Amino acid sequence: MIKKISFKPSWILGWIIKLINNRNDLIALLQAANRNKLINDESLSIVERAIQVEEMQVREIMIPKSQMVCIKEDQTSTEALTNIIESAHSRFPILSANKDEVVGIFLAKDLLPIMLEKQDFNIRDHMRHVTFIPESKRLNVLLKELRTTRNHMAVVVDEFGGIAGLVTIEDVLEQIVGDIEDETDVDEGVLIKPDPENSNSYIVKAIMPIDEFNEELDANCHSDEFDTIGGIVIQLLGRMPLANESVDYAGFTFEVISAEKRRIKLLRVTKK
Repeated sequence: MIKKISFKPSWILGWIIKLINNRNDLIALLQAANRNKLINDESLSIVERAIQVEEMQVREIMIPKSQMVCIKEDQTSTEALTNIIESAHSRFPILSANKDEVVGIFLAKDLLPIMLEKQDFNIRDHMRHVTFIPESKRLNVLLKELRTTRNHMAVVVDEFGGIAGLVTIEDVLEQIVGDIEDETDVDEGVLIKPDPENSNSYIVKAIMPIDEFNEELDANCHSDEFDTIGGIVIQLLGRMPLANESVDYAGFTFEVISAEKRRIKLLRVTKK
């Protein structure tokens, strides 16, 4: 008589786990499950992104200082209100009068009771605590800290303690469930690539430093206020641009391919 052998799910799972020696093995297993229709494409993408987040640092996704929309602590209530309405953000870093440091965070929702009372306000009286983090912090660690402390924004500082940029919890979550990449996206670590649709154009990340842009395209762009090519576009337009807006400068046309309320992401740069 042949003895019937039963396989318990927990035993099978333990056997599979023993076969996984690294993250590549895990991803390969998930991809195989996707091919066998056990998980769909969206689920696979989310899991792969979640695994990648553990290897990413804040500097890779932060909004650079040149693209930050801030309020100065010595601004009048009217000036601050104008900035808040025009940007449509919900949180704002508060800069010191000399713009050298962030002294707090201002929440737009705090304006509601003030506006109902129709009174002026002192920004310093409504500052929230600001969280500072280094550029090298891992995204998975940052996400856990932001959730634990219930903060939605952190200011990023460089190795010398200067302001490097800011990051929000939405920025981190976007790395997991964000936009699906298309043919215009630039690979991680690459700031510029030829436009597949136009031999005279380039797809450029807005965070590309001006000096590197000039060297790459033999250009002559410069700014006393901004460090990135996206910052120059903001300066030329005088505001945060929308997708598909363009501006001519230094022999190039800069077209915004992708933009959010808080930052420009991608540009199409065409030689005139």
